Amino acid sequence: MNMAQTGIAACCLALLSGCVAPTPGEQAPPDTPAAAPLPQAPPPPASAVTVEQFDTTTAAEREAAAAPVAAAEARLGTVVATLGNPTDPGFWVKTGLVSAPRPGRLEDPATGATVRVELRPLDAASDTDGQTSLAALRTLGVSLTGLPELRVYGL
Repeated sequence: MNMAQTGIAACCLALLSGCVAPTPGEQAPPDTPAAAPLPQAPPPPASAVTVEQFDTTTAAEREAAAAPVAAAEARLGTVVATLGNPTDPGFWVKTGLVSAPRPGRLEDPATGATVRVELRPLDAASDTDGQTSLAALRTLGVSLTGLPELRVYGL
């Protein structure tokens, strides 16, 4: 290989190293941006009493969290979602399906609605338990007092 061929090969390898293939059988929607970091919502005020006061995420943040994700993902399982601590802001789910925090996504199989979340470990829980943030449940449009079954995906 001459010097020019070596340079071209190095450039091709550098470009390809940033590519991520979708999980077999799954494809990212065309022209879908890669997942942006989730917003860090401030904690609710101590005087909060309503859902709107406890959920400190903005409509734009909820819309961004519900946007499709182009990153490769793997289905981890299904959880029965209950409302987690409403004073813990942001988009997250605590589940026995993970042992360390990582990015993920929840999907309501009944409606197809999705939301990007931080997957957090839930100590001493079964794989089917899922304490879910107020913002995530609202973005999915599910009942805050119900027990919806949600699919969990790891990114």
